[in-house]
Amino acid sequence: MARQIALLRGINVGGHKKVPMARLRELLGELGYGDVRTYVQSGNVVLTGPDQPPEEFERTLERQLEEGFGFAVSVLVRSREQLAAVVAANPLGEVATEPARHHVLFLSGEPAAERLDAIDAAAFAPDAFVHRGREIYLWTPDGVRDSRLAKALSDARLGVTATARNWRTVEQLLALADETG
Repeated sequence: MARQIALLRGINVGGHKKVPMARLRELLGELGYGDVRTYVQSGNVVLTGPDQPPEEFERTLERQLEEGFGFAVSVLVRSREQLAAVVAANPLGEVATEPARHHVLFLSGEPAAERLDAIDAAAFAPDAFVHRGREIYLWTPDGVRDSRLAKALSDARLGVTATARNWRTVEQLLALADETG
């Protein structure tokens, strides 16, 4: 069994797709996952799950969560090692000085190069982004809510499913993955 980080997308937003974290932990425990922990209400789960590639585990969790809650939930999974690599590779660490304004977009797959090339990063300054594999590091010094760059990095533009977490959350999820119950 391996430590996995599951990122649920689009839950508990505006009263839609309500997923109480206590019930989520309970359901995942009933399904046989170990040491299930959640962080805040936005669908961050650390658990001990099967030794299978995260991409396969995503489909399993999506099916189980739909059965358990009655609606579809997109899930992106990273192994503990993959998340540690995301933290270690942070290309914006020297620039992104406020964790709440520094985000990682976790992607379901690597976007096509031409989709990213079509985004003129200079046009969005002082916002900045760096793409690395299945992640995009995003810095929005004036906040993400009104960031034109954050809007430009949408699922439709990238052609893949994305879910964002701020840097504080990313680091906390790695710390939870390193703990054992």
